[in-house]
Amino acid sequence: MSAAFRFELVAQDAATGARAGILHTPHGTVETPIFMPVGTQATVKTLNQQDLAAAQAQIILGNAYHLYLRPGHQLIDRMGGLHAFMNWPQPILTDSGGFQVFSLSDRNEVAADGVRFQSHLDGSHHFFTPEKVMEIEHGLGADIIMAFDECTPYPCGRDYAQESMQRTLRWAERCLSRHRELAAERVHRLPQALFGIVQGSIYADLRRDCAQALVQFNLPGYAIGGLAVGEPREDMFEVVRQTTTYLPTEKPRYLMGVGLPHDLVEAVAAGVDMFDCVVPTRNARNGTAFTRRGRLRLKNAGHAEDPQPLDADCACATCRHYSRAYIRHLFQTNEVLGPRLATFHNVFFFQQLMSEMRDAIIRGHFAAYQAEFLARYQNR
Repeated sequence: MSAAFRFELVAQDAATGARAGILHTPHGTVETPIFMPVGTQATVKTLNQQDLAAAQAQIILGNAYHLYLRPGHQLIDRMGGLHAFMNWPQPILTDSGGFQVFSLSDRNEVAADGVRFQSHLDGSHHFFTPEKVMEIEHGLGADIIMAFDECTPYPCGRDYAQESMQRTLRWAERCLSRHRELAAERVHRLPQALFGIVQGSIYADLRRDCAQALVQFNLPGYAIGGLAVGEPREDMFEVVRQTTTYLPTEKPRYLMGVGLPHDLVEAVAAGVDMFDCVVPTRNARNGTAFTRRGRLRLKNAGHAEDPQPLDADCACATCRHYSRAYIRHLFQTNEVLGPRLATFHNVFFFQQLMSEMRDAIIRGHFAAYQAEFLARYQNR
């Protein structure tokens, strides 16, 4: 890891392995464990950047696939990079677009060199190689960039999972080579940290082999990808628990695409430091708020005359100023303020959840916090 990036392990829970740390980046520090709101197209839907800061977001995620299609990474590069373009001064991570490309299963063709695909916007044809993805992510200029990988579906046969995992490793090596070339050429831009992604579906030995091979590249951080794609929850966490044992203690660990509150608590207990998911924002836009007691369906008629805040234990601006009855009314009348207030609450709630876990780890009582949270939280 270069001088611009450093992961500092602050504390580790002896009973569970949960970790608290500090990730140092060119755009500031990030306290882990951390949840990254998803700003796919350089915006976290319904919120502006000042809202994100008020909701205590420390780092957000953008997506290379979507930003490549519009407005284009070259335009963003000319505008000074993603930070300047969207006026977000804090750290940013960009996904490589691998998940989005492979989710277009009827529009893509996987080859040894990369993936040919059609745009979901206009049907135009494109070809992503590891080198091309690095050029896109360098143009975007995020602090943390992800290697191009193949995200396998579930279920996935062992033979294809192994073939795909080996391809992901070859692509990671090519990404690293091109990343180094671009970093040497683009000395006028701040340095970026390249994370590798562990694949292998639900097969423990494939995950082990992938993790051990990636660690040999000595990357600044490592992600666990290809989960939360339909596999049973118990299988997902078995993979997470096994995989973290092969990842370096001194590097950050990132579980991609997992975001339900009870899943975050379990994954932190397994030693994961970083998360992203559309769960808080997408659910908010569809009328669901998260609370310490579970999900709150805001459109339910039972909230029509409910004067309570979304969560009595929440200090966010939505909960301090507005009732469930009012927010339900906004959704019933299709007012845009409804999704905005619900999204702000959910983003704030997720940040507070991570902060509470961090505090419990540092104080040495994470196991008790985990048990208390899961006993109270109703996943319904």
